[in-house]
Amino acid sequence: MSISLNYLRRKNFAIYGLGVTGNSVIEYFQKNGFKNFVVWDDDTEVFKKTVGPKYKSKRDNFLQLVNFADYIVLSPGIKIEEAKLKKILLKNKSKIITDLDLFYLLNPDIKSIVVTGTNGKSTTCKIIEHVLKKNNINVGLGGNIGSPILKLNLKKKPLIVIEASSFQLAYSKFVKPSYAVILNITKDHLDWHGSMNNYIKSKLKIFSLQEKDDFAFINNKKLLKKFKKNNYISKIKFINNKKYEKIKKKIQNDYLNLEANKENMSFVYTLSKIFKIKEKYFIKSLKSFKGLKHRHEVFSHKNNRIFINDSKATSFAASRFALNNNKNILWIVGGLPKIGDKFLLDGVKKNIIKAYIIGNHTGHFKKFLKGKINFKLCKTLNNAVNSIYVDIKNLRERKITVLLSPASASYDQFKNFGDRGKKFKKLIEIYNKKHF
Repeated sequence: MSISLNYLRRKNFAIYGLGVTGNSVIEYFQKNGFKNFVVWDDDTEVFKKTVGPKYKSKRDNFLQLVNFADYIVLSPGIKIEEAKLKKILLKNKSKIITDLDLFYLLNPDIKSIVVTGTNGKSTTCKIIEHVLKKNNINVGLGGNIGSPILKLNLKKKPLIVIEASSFQLAYSKFVKPSYAVILNITKDHLDWHGSMNNYIKSKLKIFSLQEKDDFAFINNKKLLKKFKKNNYISKIKFINNKKYEKIKKKIQNDYLNLEANKENMSFVYTLSKIFKIKEKYFIKSLKSFKGLKHRHEVFSHKNNRIFINDSKATSFAASRFALNNNKNILWIVGGLPKIGDKFLLDGVKKNIIKAYIIGNHTGHFKKFLKGKINFKLCKTLNNAVNSIYVDIKNLRERKITVLLSPASASYDQFKNFGDRGKKFKKLIEIYNKKHF
């Protein structure tokens, strides 16, 4: 669907939610002459801090004008059923779009790679961007990673890599990638989506508007069956890990050679073939790739102790990667648990010496760990780190991995997973100076 900028300027908009995404929409509207819009946030303090008095009138007029809006731009993460103005949103649900929809409406000819999935999205997007840049392909990166999509300068970026969350896709209507990637789907955000079926539906949207010359990347037979059942028409690229395994040993990058990255790398390798990147250049380009912060981030080595910040692991499936790829682990776990998430420790519990449970829901995690691995209730991150350094004294002759991989959301004690990871790294820095 192609809509001109002038056409959209004449339309009425309501922007609901004034976080990073909502503010990027306002900024875009300001720069491009959009005048017919009203704004709202359920939290008046957020409104004051992020938007301020300049748009007070637009907020005051929201209730009066929202029903006349042609489009309601909803920020990702807002659950309609829990919003203050849920009746209005439900009444106007057909008008709801996202910033991703605006991006595609305004740039119908843009070439894009959209990556979604439960785990590994950010890392995969960064690897794709890195490989393409190293092979002289002009590419930008945005969406749920880096800059909000409407802040990207597209004049110099004919190809865009987009990380899309299930929150963004749930209400999207116009997302149309040239290359659509679903990495994996495990139980996550079920409290928001309501069911696993709804969660999967949100992910599958990246294929729904694709055309015959577009590509769909899948590595799951159940998803492949759903793809065919929905009569999607793009070219299927079913990911075979064995093809990547043949060249894995040639890649000189310890981070990328972790078992946790095998799935991500298999997708990137398959994509590189579509872009006709020769194997030797693909391998060469990966040598300089560095991992992302808070995602299996090895940030310190001290006296045969390895310290890993994996704060981004907000489900057990995400933590399992780190638990599977390390030995003699002192594991910090806990936080705000995900509904339906189960701790399947078979195959990894042998790698764990002890767990240190933090957060306001210690009973939840105790239930899964009791009788399976040794653990201690610590409640706070500070207590956990302190307990670890006490225990380390009795483990001098072994190579130890101190791992923060909470298998839960951070909001019970921290602003976000980044805040949690930063505080962990700071505590380790303090304790290492004191003890080593």
